[in-house]
Amino acid sequence: MKLFDVYPLFNIEIVKGQGCHVWDAEGTKYLDLYGGHAVISVGHSHPAYVKAITEQIQNLGFYSNSVINSLQQTFADKLGKVSGYDDYALFLVNSGAEANENAMKLASFHNGKKRIVSFRKSFHGRTSAAVRVTDNPKIIAPVNEMLPVTYVQMNDTDAVEAELKKGDVSSVIIEGIQGVGGIQMPDDEFLVNLRVLCTKYEVVLIFDEIQSGYGRSGKFFAHQYTGIRPDIITIAKGIANGFPMSGILISPLFTPVYGMLGTTFGGNHLACAAANSVLDIMEEENLVDNAKNIGDFLIKELNALPYDGIKEVRGRGLMIGIEFKESIKEARTKLLFEEKIFTGVAGTNTIRLLPPLCLSKAEAEEFITKFRKVLSIQEERK
Repeated sequence: MKLFDVYPLFNIEIVKGQGCHVWDAEGTKYLDLYGGHAVISVGHSHPAYVKAITEQIQNLGFYSNSVINSLQQTFADKLGKVSGYDDYALFLVNSGAEANENAMKLASFHNGKKRIVSFRKSFHGRTSAAVRVTDNPKIIAPVNEMLPVTYVQMNDTDAVEAELKKGDVSSVIIEGIQGVGGIQMPDDEFLVNLRVLCTKYEVVLIFDEIQSGYGRSGKFFAHQYTGIRPDIITIAKGIANGFPMSGILISPLFTPVYGMLGTTFGGNHLACAAANSVLDIMEEENLVDNAKNIGDFLIKELNALPYDGIKEVRGRGLMIGIEFKESIKEARTKLLFEEKIFTGVAGTNTIRLLPPLCLSKAEAEEFITKFRKVLSIQEERK
């Protein structure tokens, strides 16, 4: 049987990881500044993470949500404390798309409305509703087109209000920082206005913090730079450092009813063991602060590069976009095959940096040095 060929692949097989580095099947070592789509939060093969998973699987890997799983409550307690949302409720599922599906479903249950407002350049997943609110018609199949969705320009308060005042909008969904869209930053003032408008028109405000959350921005959630509180927050990516897991944080505005949401694998024992260890490691190693400090350093150094081919450097913490005036293909290829550094992309012109939150200053400096080499920037004479 062949694999269904939907991924363009580099001819590299990664077989080992440690911290912020990975090794391929040939033994070549790479600096990982992509973390597998921002999934690796506390570093590859962190010993405390490996220990937690190993000990759990030796006892029990899985049982259904028809019985008590105290690991779920332990995780909810830890997450509520570290995120500042201990008054919210938690529902656990398996992927970012599934988290967004359940968030939009819950919003629609709550107010009985259908239409959703999303934003240009957004990405929310590839399942039915999640892909429909994603601003990419190439990946929306005809079967997904039935959900009524309106895309508006991010940071356009008037455009949002024009839609909400029509009275048929169930929810507004927005990323804390747009990832696939190229590390596009919503203005803080716009987010404050968005909160006000959703409250005014009784529309559910959903923040997709799947890529921008979990400490990546230098705060636990990217929206926390503004002080606002969404009605629902979706999380995934770094939640379990590679183990498939996601969740939604749900405000006290919502009342749970048996059967309204459900999942087979969500919040299973092994996933919770992984997720609990991630939060412990993040706290013990101050990884949220590290993301901010190293991110600030990288953004400063990138902005200081004497290279006119870079259009803009955007981001917060360790979620950074380097937008070029022309294609990034050559630069990214050189970074990978000549300098042994993994990076990500957004479109044809933006390199995405989404490294593990444990990235050190020495590793950040290594990237800057090698990036200068790729761009043929000569070192200034001291």
